Amino acid sequence: MAAPRRDTRGIVDAPGLFTRVQFSRRTPAAPLRPYVEHYWLIDWDLSEPYATHVVPHPCVNLVFQRYADRPGFGEVAGVGLELFAQQLTGRGRVCGVQFRPGGFRPFTPERPATDWTDRRLPLATVFGATGVTVADAAAAVLEPDDEDARVAALDAFLIPRVRAGPRILAQADLAMGLADRIRTDRTIRRVTDFAQAEGMSVRALQRLFAGYVGVSPKWVLLRYRVHEALERAVSDAEVDWAALAAELGYSDQAHLIREVSATVGVPPTAYAR
Repeated sequence: MAAPRRDTRGIVDAPGLFTRVQFSRRTPAAPLRPYVEHYWLIDWDLSEPYATHVVPHPCVNLVFQRYADRPGFGEVAGVGLELFAQQLTGRGRVCGVQFRPGGFRPFTPERPATDWTDRRLPLATVFGATGVTVADAAAAVLEPDDEDARVAALDAFLIPRVRAGPRILAQADLAMGLADRIRTDRTIRRVTDFAQAEGMSVRALQRLFAGYVGVSPKWVLLRYRVHEALERAVSDAEVDWAALAAELGYSDQAHLIREVSATVGVPPTAYAR
């Protein structure tokens, strides 16, 4: 992993966000790279409120946050099933960890990933006694203005918390690999065919994703399709929606439009505008 990915998939109106905040992605320490996609760091100082929206990826995030009206705190956000919105006001800072789909389970091996799905929970609830108070951990991550220091604090918090044994690590590695296949391989259209190609039953694949990703393989497939459609809606002023629907494996254009509309609340053409 030479550097974090640079695409903005999932961020609604990324250009608008980036004109208002300082945003960067950073690579974690080597022992964490099998499980962590990247760190994401945001600072803002706004004269007017701004609402940011994200179409969540099928992954868990660990987030340290500091807003103008409250002290720093940390929480774990499971896979979000709906459009996520956050109002930014005044000055603030967020330091987040985006785990790979399936990559959070080695940190909480005794709990299936579905325990976190569509929930935001305090760090103490997820990790129990951490050996350091949540306030101290939040301060170590959020107080430094130097990004390298913040990254080092995130590394220091996470590295001791990889607690899984060989079986959990092997299953997590399998789940991460399969989820990445779904993300990158456009030929994957149906879960049944995908499971067969991987030498698994559909039920075994579903159990694996429930335990390690937190959502079904079908949900992951559909979410990555929506990400692709939204990116194309913004980047291509002359999208052929029927052709794109066929390319992404939808039965017809109407099916694609319905799914995008259900995810972001408006049809893709209105989203692009």
